[in-house]
Amino acid sequence: MTGLLRNEVAIFLLGVQFLTRLPIPSGVQFTPRRLSASVRYYPSIGLLIGAITAAVYWVFAIILPPALAVLISGAAGLLLTGAFHEDGLADTFDGIGGSGDPKRALEIMKDSRIGTYGAAALIMVLAIKMTALTLLPPPTVLIGLVVGHGLSRLSSVLVIATSRYVRDQGTAKPTADGIGAVGLIIATLTGGIALLALAHVLTLVAALFAGVGLIAGHVLMRLFFEPKLGGYTGDTLGAVQQISEMGFYLGLLACL
Repeated sequence: MTGLLRNEVAIFLLGVQFLTRLPIPSGVQFTPRRLSASVRYYPSIGLLIGAITAAVYWVFAIILPPALAVLISGAAGLLLTGAFHEDGLADTFDGIGGSGDPKRALEIMKDSRIGTYGAAALIMVLAIKMTALTLLPPPTVLIGLVVGHGLSRLSSVLVIATSRYVRDQGTAKPTADGIGAVGLIIATLTGGIALLALAHVLTLVAALFAGVGLIAGHVLMRLFFEPKLGGYTGDTLGAVQQISEMGFYLGLLACL
């Protein structure tokens, strides 16, 4: 039992290392299998990221106007994750917008330079997210950041569970084997508990609106890239996370 627990902790910490810039203990042993298994903890890691950004917002909202607190919280989130998902969003829009040919689109997405489509998408999505959070009451922002980050990572996990990885190599290669039934249950339960917590802290209606917004973002993003690529890449997982998170905040805002 102790060995099993140690293994799960190592899997979780490798997931933290993969999705964030947070340091992990040097004694954690890396294996490709553990990194692949860490997908089950993506929603949990999202909750951790959301909790940190919410804490930053709470501190700065005490001394600064809410709009500035939201922007500083957003900057903290970018530093915390190394803009990992935002980079995927920009690359996805550059690739799909730059070519109708799947192979060429994948080549464009590997280019480290950002193009017009990617820049426009990144600016608009960040602006919409920050504006939506600014217009929400501070208590809603706090719980919204935590749950929004967690559920938007679950949104990416659902892509892994229901689609196929289209590259031979890439940052998302550990997800190429998909996610097993146990892992999917763990990830889904984590997201479900987070949504129930949102309903408890706010209202059931708020949770429903936020959930619908997140689902809309998930579906629209997949309709954008899957027919053209025939599956997903690491970049498109980042794009799904970003658009799902945006939809979540818009859903919360719509129920006010």
